[in-house]
Amino acid sequence: MLCEEFGLEVKTTGSLTLARYDLEKAGEPDSSYYIQNEFLVRDKENIDLNQDPPPDLVLEIDYSRPKIDKLSLYASMGIPEFWRYNGSVLQIYTLLENQYSEVELSPTFSLISVKDIPQWIQESKKIGQLAAKNAFRTWVKQQISQV
Repeated sequence: MLCEEFGLEVKTTGSLTLARYDLEKAGEPDSSYYIQNEFLVRDKENIDLNQDPPPDLVLEIDYSRPKIDKLSLYASMGIPEFWRYNGSVLQIYTLLENQYSEVELSPTFSLISVKDIPQWIQESKKIGQLAAKNAFRTWVKQQISQV
């Protein structure tokens, strides 16, 4: 929905297994997205990180302490943006010099505070998913128009 409102093309790759042979590591985020590099993988059925760029953004939903250091793992794969949601707080990390730094604004969606997204998740429990989606879309449009 954010990509739609920002007019960005996106390829959603879901919980794509991200593996690179040279790293001898793999990860499987809850969701992953090609946005800036969408055109490079648009027609690909199978994405291979040994040949293709990594997703531009990955999302992990962590309700408990992860067994592996996802920040190090995804940094080593060169994933530019990493979002972590623990059920109430959304943290945004961006990659700089092979390390993630937590930031207040997503570089991809810098016109809005994506850290406010959890309020819409909570709202969906009160008013329903469709009503919350519509309210969220309206909020995003308002935020974009104020800039």
